Amino acid sequence: MDEEVTLRPCNLADVDDLYEYASDDKVSAWCRWDTYTNKEDLLNYMKTCMIPHPWMRVICYRGRPVGSISVTPYTGWDRCRAELGYVLASQYWGKGIATKAVKLTLETVFKDLKDLERVEALVDVENFGSQKVLEKSGFTKDGILRRFWIHKGTVRDRILYSFISTDPFV
Repeated sequence: MDEEVTLRPCNLADVDDLYEYASDDKVSAWCRWDTYTNKEDLLNYMKTCMIPHPWMRVICYRGRPVGSISVTPYTGWDRCRAELGYVLASQYWGKGIATKAVKLTLETVFKDLKDLERVEALVDVENFGSQKVLEKSGFTKDGILRRFWIHKGTVRDRILYSFISTDPFV
C-alpha cells in the first residue's frame, strides 16, 4: 500500500478525476463545499484555490488522482498552527488511503511550512471514518467544540484533533 499512495501538486489536467469525487453527495456530505454539478465550477475552484494554495496536494492511488489533502497555515500571532483538510473518492474509503496520505503529509509539512509547530483537524462528531483516519495517523483528540459551526444549515459539534512537530510519526 505504501508505494501505491502518493501526493503531488494539483494541475488542471486533474479536473476529470477530481470531478468524480467532487460530484458525489456522499463525499461532500462532511465538506464545507456543496456537491459540484459541473466541471466548469470545479475548474474555476482549481484555478483560484487549489493550485495557488500554500500546501495542497492531490492524493493519488496507483498513479490516479482519487482525492486531495491540504494544510492551511494561520497567519499572524498563531502562524505556528495550520488546519488539515482532506477528501477522498467514496469508492476508496476504508482502504487506508486517507490514513497513508495524512501520514505522508505529516512527514513533510513541518519542513515545508516555516514556523509550523501544530497541525489541527476539525471533524464532525458523527464523521467516524475521518476520526479513525486521524487517530491511526497519530493525532491526539484534544476535545469536543460544542455548537462550533453551522454545517449546511445545522449547528454542529466538532472534535478538535492535533499533531505537533515533536509527536512521534506512526
